[in-house]
Amino acid sequence: MPEELSEIGLIGLAVMGQNLALNIADHGFAISVYNRTTDKMDKFVADNPDTPGRLRGCPTIEDFINSIHRPRKVVIMVKAGDPTDAVIKSLLPLLEEGDILIDGGNAKWTDTIRREKDLSGKGFRFVGSGVSGGEEGARFGPSLMPGGAPESWKELKPIWEAIAAKDDAQTGKPLEGAEPGRPITGGVPCSAYIGPNGAGHYVKMVHNGIEYGDMQMICEAYDLMQNILGMTPSDIGKVFETWNEGLLDSFLIEITADILKQTDPVTNKPFVDIVLDTAGQKGTGKWTSVNALDMGVPAPTVAEAVFARCLSAVKEERVAASSILEGPSIEFSGNPTAFVDAIRDALYCSKICSYAQGFQLMREAQVEYQWSLNFGEIAQIWRGGCIIRAAFLQKITEAYAREPELANLLLDPYFKNAIHSAQGNWRTVAGTAVAHGVPIPTFASALSYYDSYRTARLPQNLLQSQRDYFGAHTYERTDQPRGNFYHIDWPEKDRPQLEI
Repeated sequence: MPEELSEIGLIGLAVMGQNLALNIADHGFAISVYNRTTDKMDKFVADNPDTPGRLRGCPTIEDFINSIHRPRKVVIMVKAGDPTDAVIKSLLPLLEEGDILIDGGNAKWTDTIRREKDLSGKGFRFVGSGVSGGEEGARFGPSLMPGGAPESWKELKPIWEAIAAKDDAQTGKPLEGAEPGRPITGGVPCSAYIGPNGAGHYVKMVHNGIEYGDMQMICEAYDLMQNILGMTPSDIGKVFETWNEGLLDSFLIEITADILKQTDPVTNKPFVDIVLDTAGQKGTGKWTSVNALDMGVPAPTVAEAVFARCLSAVKEERVAASSILEGPSIEFSGNPTAFVDAIRDALYCSKICSYAQGFQLMREAQVEYQWSLNFGEIAQIWRGGCIIRAAFLQKITEAYAREPELANLLLDPYFKNAIHSAQGNWRTVAGTAVAHGVPIPTFASALSYYDSYRTARLPQNLLQSQRDYFGAHTYERTDQPRGNFYHIDWPEKDRPQLEI
């Protein structure tokens, strides 16, 4: 008797691919798997014989395709870029009209738009799905951000909603306790249809850009406590542990507390003290910043987080500069407990501004790419599973429930009041950091963003005057309707105004 066909297939058995396959099988779905290195695939299947569904290893790509129920659903979990294109190319001769390819990698959204257009023209369907949550998320419930044709989503929806993280509908708290073979049931799935073509991967990119900001802000809070207050990593870890019980409750705050309490297994020194201060990046933060610049959307906090990683990479230059360049030499004279509380407030205010920038970017992108994004739903699917999951996201979900067309999160009553009550501490931290020579690129950029956004008249009137002076770039007048442009004929003696 021939073996029963699988409900879905997956190509690429690196750690994320393996964990996602096990997650699918844990929910009772039969899944075929294929890997270029067949020994790795055989071992994976042999090591996991008792899943509620079924893992089926396929020795050839032809066997793999023939093992999947039509219309086929094939998840691609390989490196973004050329490797993904190579896999798609190898599959095309074997697929049939209506089959669905799902790219679960960290693809650039423009690549997803290109692939969806190309494949739909050939009679195939394509879903670009953001997958966030790291290894653990993929195994027990990630945040999933699928984009593509609505009809494709309908085919994928039962599986994607089953394997996604779940959270409580009222509180937004993630439901925890999943184990191998015993997934979470109930709750609200952290997956929803995002929009056509590249929308899913775009939202995943913005998620990662926000993640860059979150991580850098946490690092700045740590640095302030370390360099101004002289606190040990362990003591700072206890502070983060306390913060995780309040407004800053989040996955990143939780793991930061754990990291800071960790000792190095080799030297028994604090673990963070032996880690070299150079940070890597995979490109999504840069993509977010470049796209913001391309569309003229202010997202300075994400950009500063990217630049902070870039600066960390020039380690040798920084070491040399540290013996040449001088900074201030003063001692902290304030109340340490009060200053720690002020850092917490600065972190929360900066976080609000960073997310405001991310959602503002998505708001403009939907116009640029002709999408219709549900921002409350996006915040909801980020409440569990993903790296930036946090209690804070429930507040964003509620903000868009109050006003779906909200122009900026800063205008929501909750966030407006949160910043109004905490901005004194935020400004104190910024001033103290500058006085002590401690860099705070994201704290400072977020504060400048806030002050710029709340300012009715910025100094760019002078800037535009300069542009008109040297380049005849024109200007608008405060006493005339928008859209009317003028130019001063600067070389002329009387400098007359010309209407353009």
